[in-house]
Amino acid sequence: MKISKVIIPVAGWGTRSLPATKNLPKEILPVFKKPCIQYIVEETIDSGIENVVFVTNKNKTIIEDHFDYNLSLEWVLERSGKMELLKEVRKVAELVNIITVRQKRQMGLGHAVLCAKEVIKDEPFAVIVGDDLLFSSVPGIKQLIDIAQAENMAVIGVMPVEKNKVSNYGIISAEEIGPHLYRVRDLQEKPSVEEAASNLAVVGRYILTPQIFYYLEKIFDPSMNQELELTEGLRMLAKENKLLAVRLQGMRFDIGNWVDYLIANIYFAIQDEELRDDIIKRIRELIPCS
Repeated sequence: MKISKVIIPVAGWGTRSLPATKNLPKEILPVFKKPCIQYIVEETIDSGIENVVFVTNKNKTIIEDHFDYNLSLEWVLERSGKMELLKEVRKVAELVNIITVRQKRQMGLGHAVLCAKEVIKDEPFAVIVGDDLLFSSVPGIKQLIDIAQAENMAVIGVMPVEKNKVSNYGIISAEEIGPHLYRVRDLQEKPSVEEAASNLAVVGRYILTPQIFYYLEKIFDPSMNQELELTEGLRMLAKENKLLAVRLQGMRFDIGNWVDYLIANIYFAIQDEELRDDIIKRIRELIPCS
C-alpha cells in the first residue's frame, strides 16, 4: 500500500479568516517565517510522499506559484550577495512535484477529493486539509500511513476535543482495538453536544483507497447544488468495516481559528533561539500583573 500522492484541497474561500483573506488565500497566511501551506507540504515530504495534488480554484494560483521558481527575485538576491536567502527560496521550488486540479464550484471536501479522481486513478492516497497544522516527532500523515500499510485499510486521523466544541467537527463512533487505534462504526458531521457519540474529532488527515470515489459518486447529485461531504463516503466505508481511526500524537493548530493561528506564530517564534527571550519578554509586558 505505497502512498505516493496526497490531495490537498485549497479551493475554499477562507471566510473564517476575513478580512485577512479577502485577496490572500488563508493557506498563504504566514506562520512565523513560512506560509501555512508550506508546513503541510513539508509534512508530506517527511512522510515519503512524492506528489502533491492541489485542488484549487482560478483565484488561488499564488499557492502553486509559491512552489515554483521566482527568477526575478532570485536574480535580485544573487546580485546583492544574499546567497543564504537565495538558497532558501530555491529550496522551496525543489521540495516536491506539484499537480493542480480545478474545483470549479466549491461544493464541499468530498467534492474536492472527487475532483482529483483522474489524477489518483486506482492508487491509495492521502488527504490533508490545507489549513490544519500538526507537529510531532512522527509527522501526522506518516502516523496514518504506518497503520494503513500494516492493516491494508483506509485510516483517518482523530484527536479529542472539548465536549462543547464537537459541533465544529466530524465526530466518530468507534471501538478501541489497540493503543490509539479504533475501528470506526459511524461518523457524525458536526453533531450537537447532546447527540455526539464521542469527543474524538476528525482533524483533516486521511489515508484512503480508490473505493471512496465509488461511494462519493454514488452519493453526489450535481443538480442538487449542495455540498458533498467526505464524511458521507467515510460512513459507507465504516458500515462495511473498512475504516480505522488513529488518535494522532502532536500539537495541532487550526489556522482558520484566530486563537490557534496566533498561538502557532508564537509557538514557532519561541523555537528560534535568537528570538525566544525577546518574544517572551514582550508577551510578559502585554500581560497585566495580577
